Amino acid sequence: MSNPIVKTIPNLFTLGNLLCGIFSITANMNGYLRLAALLIFLAAFLDLFDGRIARRLKVSSELGVGLDSLADIISFGVAPILIFYTLTPHSWVTSFAFMIYPTMGALRLARFNANPTVGYFVGIPITLAGLIMALMGAFQYSNAYITIFLALLMVSPIRVRKL
Repeated sequence: MSNPIVKTIPNLFTLGNLLCGIFSITANMNGYLRLAALLIFLAAFLDLFDGRIARRLKVSSELGVGLDSLADIISFGVAPILIFYTLTPHSWVTSFAFMIYPTMGALRLARFNANPTVGYFVGIPITLAGLIMALMGAFQYSNAYITIFLALLMVSPIRVRKL
């Protein structure tokens, strides 16, 4: 399947994921927190399929892997932490959570790209952490300690089976 159009199909899903993250940030900036959270869920739906489609069409590429990680850090790292920041009264603990969550998410993505695993993830995927953050945001709830715990789980040695 060397058709250039077929090769772009998985990347269109990844770009959809990225755009959902960008629109989530924009919605948050305009005070639409529930819409911002919903867009993170839509990003996760698109993220679920990009790699599967690439493997099924036999068009997996380094470009696609890199693009997926960049989209994921926006949609499941930056967008959810901004919802958290919008909802949370500021303190040193929330500032720490605000810094550590996307940092550990980026480290987790980089670690996976450097040492991919088959059948399982090491540490919880940033997508799962981002969905938990978005779910809390959808209910107008934030908790710095849960956020820090999610950040640590992303870089923990626990194994999580891939869906």
